[in-house]
Amino acid sequence: MNDSRCGWCIDNELMRDYHDTEWGVPLHDDRKLFEFLILEAAQSGLSWQLILNRREGYRAAYEGFNPDRVAGYGEADAKRLLVDRGIIRNRAKIAASITNVQSFLEVQEQFGSFASYMWGFVDGAPIQNAWRAMDQIPAETPLSRKIAKDLKARAFRFIGPIVVYSHMQATGMVNDHLVDCFRYPELSGA
Repeated sequence: MNDSRCGWCIDNELMRDYHDTEWGVPLHDDRKLFEFLILEAAQSGLSWQLILNRREGYRAAYEGFNPDRVAGYGEADAKRLLVDRGIIRNRAKIAASITNVQSFLEVQEQFGSFASYMWGFVDGAPIQNAWRAMDQIPAETPLSRKIAKDLKARAFRFIGPIVVYSHMQATGMVNDHLVDCFRYPELSGA
């Protein structure tokens, strides 16, 4: 195996493991997509490493990222989350995570699954980029702006174009591994 990796993951074992096993792998499971929506929104303005360090805390706090369970969350749950040291205790992000699940479930009902909705933006196939350097990778794209606008129209909060693009990268809607990364050919079909 080629040991070359994308530069953002080299200095941290947790980030390396995430890069090597999850990042950019096409996801079609709604529960996992819901997990990444919560995590990506929580990351807004913070580092992904911080979120990965608290991922297990999020799994516990959000009952395994079960959207049906989170849909029943009320004021008592919001207060519980605000004092949970295992997650980012930001009132606006927590409120958004609870209200976003309602929109998530509405999208599921309308499109049959959240995956069908999201993957419809890329015609069901990952976008294959061919970046040679980390500074070539955009933070957002016209497509992520389009998706963010559509999500906002569906009452999603804390999910703008940068969060959407991060979500697309994480869930394999776009392959942003560098071309010399060992994961690039695995995920591009090359």
